Amino acid sequence: MFDPWLKRWSLVPDGAPIITPGSRLLPVRLGDAPAMLKLVDDTDEKYGNLLMIWWDGDGAARVLAHHEDGLLMERATGGRSLMHMAMNGEDDEASRILCKALARLHTPRAMPAPPLLELTPWFASLRVAAAQEGGLYALSLQTAEALLADPQEEVVLHGDMHHDNVLDFGARGWLAIDPKRVRGERGFDYANLICNPDLPSASDPERLQRQVEVIAEAAGLDRRRLLQWVLAFAGLSAAWFLEDGLQNRASGQLKVAQIAAGMLNA
Repeated sequence: MFDPWLKRWSLVPDGAPIITPGSRLLPVRLGDAPAMLKLVDDTDEKYGNLLMIWWDGDGAARVLAHHEDGLLMERATGGRSLMHMAMNGEDDEASRILCKALARLHTPRAMPAPPLLELTPWFASLRVAAAQEGGLYALSLQTAEALLADPQEEVVLHGDMHHDNVLDFGARGWLAIDPKRVRGERGFDYANLICNPDLPSASDPERLQRQVEVIAEAAGLDRRRLLQWVLAFAGLSAAWFLEDGLQNRASGQLKVAQIAAGMLNA
């Protein structure tokens, strides 16, 4: 599947393929330089590729070449991991690094952005879950709709910002990969840092309270509004898991929503 692209850009395979639901990736070398070849099947991934090109290496991995559904990017070769940091006593530092990466991505560009979706339809799954399940899903939806009705500081969002989507690129620093095609209030992106369902401590009340303070300060966000986005995002994340039949993971995100709701009412 990779052969036509290897020939097109004179690439040499440099590792095993990585297959995801929406893309196929292959570590390669372009001359002496390590790179990553990405072929996409999913529509959101295709628009994500356009965002990577638009960011032009500022806050995101640099695109070296692109053609149709193929993308050739610089490859992260640094040894550090934000997920490892967050799980091993450096959670604050990991959050600050993620905030810096987001600030770069959110900076306005001179060139028009590629076609994007607005945040309101992004919450469709939460609307379904709220109607069917009520409870915290309904509370999350109520909070989300209030935020969406009065957006502040709208930017081009990453849309899937978490600890494994910002990688160590050595001398180039920490750079983002795998964006989605969405535009909206910048607080949405920061909420994901707190809710990250792959982080075992995401539903720890002390961790959540601490990271709300760290991220609000690092990103210059209003603490209460950030908490509202956490409540909205956690409900949305739970709704996505519910759609996939992953009830245990949905329950984990509902715990995050419950903690955020309690903090808002304190």
